[in-house]
This record gives sequence, structure tokens and C-alpha cells, in this order.
Amino acid sequence: MSKMYYTKEHEWVKIDGNIATVGISDYAAHQLGDITFVELPAVGKTVKQFEVLCAIESVKAASDIYAPVSGTVVSVNEALNTGPEIVNESPEEAAWMATMKMTDPSEVGKLMSREQYDEYQKGL
Repeated sequence: MSKMYYTKEHEWVKIDGNIATVGISDYAAHQLGDITFVELPAVGKTVKQFEVLCAIESVKAASDIYAPVSGTVVSVNEALNTGPEIVNESPEEAAWMATMKMTDPSEVGKLMSREQYDEYQKGL
């Protein structure tokens, strides 16, 4: 059973064993507006927790997407290359951006649960 966590920058991560699937939250997708482009990371890219993983562009702004955990990218969601609007339609399911092999599972302790994230959003 995978468990989902969130960052203060509105990324989500689903943890399943040592594989982390990353995307942006529904809140972030709505804040950005219509997504026009997703710059996916390269397979094999290694990042540390909270470093820039990839980028996203909308009609309103361009934003960096930060890695919720440290690891190496093992796959990317190629569907976003031709259908960036998937991020608006299904930000926390179909619009995952990358899967990573985690290097330090203890980093999950620095992230928020769904309940904590929902509470965090209320203060924004």
C-alpha cells in the first residue's frame, strides 16, 4: 500500500517500497491555471531532497518542481509531453511527473501527511 505525502511547495509523493512517485498537488494545479508545458527530468538524474527536479509552465507562470525526497529518476510520465493539460485534469493521479528510487527513506519525516497538508493550505 503506497502512502502519500506533501511538501510546503505543493509537491506530492507516493511512497511504495523505495520507489517515490512525484507530482504537484491539486491546490498547485489550480493556482497555476491552465498548464501549457511540463519540462520532465531526465531519467538517471539524481537530486537531493528539495532540489529542483523539473519545471512546469502555465498561462500564468513558470514554476520549478522540487524533489520531495532524494533519489534517482527511474521513469517519467511521457504523456505530459503531448498532454500537459493532464496536470489540470488529474494532478494527484494521472499527472505524476517522475518516479525516483529513494536514497534516504527517512526524509519522508520532513514531509506532511494529507491531513497536515490540508491544514497548511488553510493558512495560505
